[in-house]
Amino acid sequence: MGKENCIISLQGVSKVFDGVTVVDDINLDITKGEFVTFLGPSGCGKTTTLRMIAGFETPDKGTIYLNGQDVTKVPPYKRPINTVFQRYALFPHYDVYDNVAFGLKLKKIPYEVTDRKGNKKIKLRKLTNKEIDEKVSRALRIVDLEELEDRDISTLSGGQQQRVAIARAIVNNPQILLLDEPLGALDLKMRKEMQLELKEMHKKLGITFIYVTHDQEEALTMSDTIVVMKSGEIQQIGSPMDIYNEPVNAYVANFIGESNIYNATMAGDRTVRFLNHAFDCVDDFPLNEKVDVVVRPEDVVISRLPKNTEPNKDQLVGRIDTKIFKGVHFEYVVMVGKSEVLVQTTKNHNVDDLVALSVDPEDIQIMKKDITTNLYPEAWINNKNQLIIGESVFDVDLTSLLKGSKVDEDGYLVSAEGKKYDLKDADVIAEIPLNAIEIIDGFDNGNVNGIIASTIYIGDHYQIMVRTSEEEDFILESPYTWNVDDAVSLIIPKDKIKLTVKGDISKYVIEA
Repeated sequence: MGKENCIISLQGVSKVFDGVTVVDDINLDITKGEFVTFLGPSGCGKTTTLRMIAGFETPDKGTIYLNGQDVTKVPPYKRPINTVFQRYALFPHYDVYDNVAFGLKLKKIPYEVTDRKGNKKIKLRKLTNKEIDEKVSRALRIVDLEELEDRDISTLSGGQQQRVAIARAIVNNPQILLLDEPLGALDLKMRKEMQLELKEMHKKLGITFIYVTHDQEEALTMSDTIVVMKSGEIQQIGSPMDIYNEPVNAYVANFIGESNIYNATMAGDRTVRFLNHAFDCVDDFPLNEKVDVVVRPEDVVISRLPKNTEPNKDQLVGRIDTKIFKGVHFEYVVMVGKSEVLVQTTKNHNVDDLVALSVDPEDIQIMKKDITTNLYPEAWINNKNQLIIGESVFDVDLTSLLKGSKVDEDGYLVSAEGKKYDLKDADVIAEIPLNAIEIIDGFDNGNVNGIIASTIYIGDHYQIMVRTSEEEDFILESPYTWNVDDAVSLIIPKDKIKLTVKGDISKYVIEA
């Protein structure tokens, strides 16, 4: 266990359901009193990890330590841990007081007695009514509900019910409080208020909070530490500021906040080329190495370009395509050629204005490109249930998004429980393995047309990068030699494309 004052340690923890690995070799230490958030899309393994910490699931591999003791097979009721679920599971026929006191009335505590021979023994007794009153009053005071203890649950708002559930969880003084998307049922305004209240409760209690969410704003607002997960694996662990400013890969950058993410090439000493332009940067990578570049929208400097004025060498020229007023700033989509640049600024410009864009070198975040797979964080689904990457169109299997789902005759995705989803214009992250792409000579023979931008020989095969006219790169593996600048087509089978919906897929529900 690497961290000092470590309360929970997961070492090599894995979990498999029906032959599918949902948590894969997780190693994580959590410090006493820390507010830790597991962040990731639906199906990334965050809730399963939480349930293993609680004891509701047992790892297939690995060990879970609590205060240095192995609790991997210890049942939930023997762990000093309580959980608040998205569905609060309150008793509707009880008032607030009785909901919070329910567990206390069943609880027995040890006490010491001396028998007639002077021997000391440990017995168990129930809590007195006075002890229960004191504990319930303290818990309700922490969640600001002390004046509502006689209210029926059915008369409470969603936020008040959520606080009752938290009071019931903390009344037994757990060492760790687990929260599984507890704000999911609240409206946006209430969610924002409860984020601040939860952070304040954490300070009052001083215990360890472990929180699960798909909402990056919640994670950034409340957490001391964020654990970003994808496909059962931890991608990055760090403070909100570190995760936001120094993402380790394009997946993390895209999931934490809005980002401009581009395929790029190192063009010289601390010089990187993307959007057909060379930029100065502060990161040093080998010449011609393929990298990912992240530029946050608020770091793009935008200015109106006067007529007949040439931009300087550090500026891009683009035309404003869309404009949205967000209250404290404007959000623009600027088209630079066929590429989009998202810009956030307080400056007021008009749609169709010709503008100059620039980025300070320290605001260009360069990351080593993950070339074990092709990752497209700006993909989306059209009205024909097809995947769009750049301007390329792919048939895909939408049922891979939800286990047991199907696509009905109207083109809607229907879950095993009967929920109907309209995925038109849904933002997704698409992944295509390198070995899933077939390359063919000539144009118009496959899904994608492009020009070979580079070939690298790796032991027994070549790694080939094909660039489309929209500057989307597809990397593949081939045993055969191909030449740079060859015109080729690519064939990508629909069952080889993995999709992940950005955020919570439930926002696309049209019929429950």
